[in-house]
Amino acid sequence: MTAKRSDAITQGFERTPHRALLKGTGVPDTEMKKPFIGIATSFTDLIPGHTGMRDLERFIEKGVHSGGGYSFFFGIPGVCDGIAMGHKGMHYSLPTRELIADMVESVAEAHRLDGLVLLTNCDKITPGMLMAAARLDIPCIVVTAGPMMAGTGQKGRRFSFVTDTFEAMAQYKAGVIDEQELMMCEDHACPTAGSCQGLFTANTMAILTETLGMSLVRCGTALAVSSLKKRIAFASGERIVGLVRDNITPRQILTKEAFENAIRVDLALGGSSNTVLHLLSIAREAGVDLPLEEFDRLSRSTPQLASMNPGGKHFMEDLDAAGGVSAVLYQLRDRINDNPTLTGPTVKQIIASVAEVDEEVVHPVASPVRSEGGIAILSGNLAPDGAVVKQSGVSDKMMNFEGQARCFESEEAAMEALMGGTVVAGDVVVIRYEGPKGGPGMREMLAPTATLMGLGLGDSVALITDGRFSGGTRGPCIGHISPEAAVGGPIALVEDGDTILLDIPNRRLELQVADDVLAQRMARWQKPEPKIKTGWLARYAAVVTSANTGAICKAD
Repeated sequence: MTAKRSDAITQGFERTPHRALLKGTGVPDTEMKKPFIGIATSFTDLIPGHTGMRDLERFIEKGVHSGGGYSFFFGIPGVCDGIAMGHKGMHYSLPTRELIADMVESVAEAHRLDGLVLLTNCDKITPGMLMAAARLDIPCIVVTAGPMMAGTGQKGRRFSFVTDTFEAMAQYKAGVIDEQELMMCEDHACPTAGSCQGLFTANTMAILTETLGMSLVRCGTALAVSSLKKRIAFASGERIVGLVRDNITPRQILTKEAFENAIRVDLALGGSSNTVLHLLSIAREAGVDLPLEEFDRLSRSTPQLASMNPGGKHFMEDLDAAGGVSAVLYQLRDRINDNPTLTGPTVKQIIASVAEVDEEVVHPVASPVRSEGGIAILSGNLAPDGAVVKQSGVSDKMMNFEGQARCFESEEAAMEALMGGTVVAGDVVVIRYEGPKGGPGMREMLAPTATLMGLGLGDSVALITDGRFSGGTRGPCIGHISPEAAVGGPIALVEDGDTILLDIPNRRLELQVADDVLAQRMARWQKPEPKIKTGWLARYAAVVTSANTGAICKAD
């Protein structure tokens, strides 16, 4: 092995003070020449997906030392999107992605770490870690902590977080279920540690991390409570030392071909629409040109092969038993690029090793769930720079829809109308000033979308927003509308009663208002006062870019 980054703090008489401080942490002289491996752990008592990480930390540490390295833990914060949902806290969720990337970069550079194990799981933490890995381009490997098990009830009923909390809340409000049933949902929805059971953002990103080649095989789907996950953690600790010795870095893995593979797997599974934001931001850090239009191009030629919760019937534990990410790659094998992985084998070699796939869970290409992928990119005069819809969660009836606008300047105002029963069939709910700048922070709209479904309006009301949606969202919900309202995008000009046309098959989102009328409205439009004027979010709003570029932070 050639010179190491950590030599800058361990070698030579000039580093006597540095070694003294390292010895102050307990590092023996015998370990000073070994690769220094940082374990960036996002353990917290606040997030179910992260509470089980203490065990995984131990196994990663054992692996690092078995592999011949010396490990150091350092902490990374996390936000639980479910707990942050529906109040001020959600403003902070997406911005933490940038903070996490910056923190990992800062610690790794300040302490000249030779390599990193990135222990993560939930929504913005995983993409933040990947952004840091791509930016630093030092040896890194990701360990995602895994999904929780589905809740179990009588007569084989299985519970999941979104459908049995957010949607159940609306069903209770509508009188569909009683308080006893609601409490049963609350008690069974989250039975173990781990990320939420369906193909929400956390699990989608874990799957895409494995697909990109940045974590070991099965890491993306192995359950949080499984012994397999512990063995993967140990193997990842061993592997990072080998990556340092061989100088294998993320940008060798995060190629354009790797991102195309990740998008295809995402589309085939019907994953979270948030992955559009995250893959765009990771690609930028990796120096890969990945335009928003690439998602739609690939969606046209990638069939949806799985019916995953929340829009479908299968849970993450079913996908893992069916063969996990490797099974999806196998079914897509004629559309998948060969590419190196941190595991060692290339993508095609991993595909060749697949012995069996449960085709009830992961269909063959010849017998898809739908002919197109789970995400579609829409455009039109209402979204000149694009909008995103998770079409895997939209019923056939709502793939084409024309309705009358009901405009709300915030999520809270929309929720009040929904819970008050004033939104009716034929409406298009417009929630604006919730974009990256206007929110600020581009809040998720799980509460209103789940309420629509719980109230039985999923086949008669559409929702559009410059904000974004949870991976748990289903129904005709269009997000990421760009440009956003806060910068004078057309969504700011919509008025109550305007006709809005949704045509997902033809990728159109149109406001049926004449151009001259829109020009008059634009002349009257005034930029609103920022919702938050102090603290971190005020700084974030000043530098964050539009959703169609990944909502990244740029100073220029």
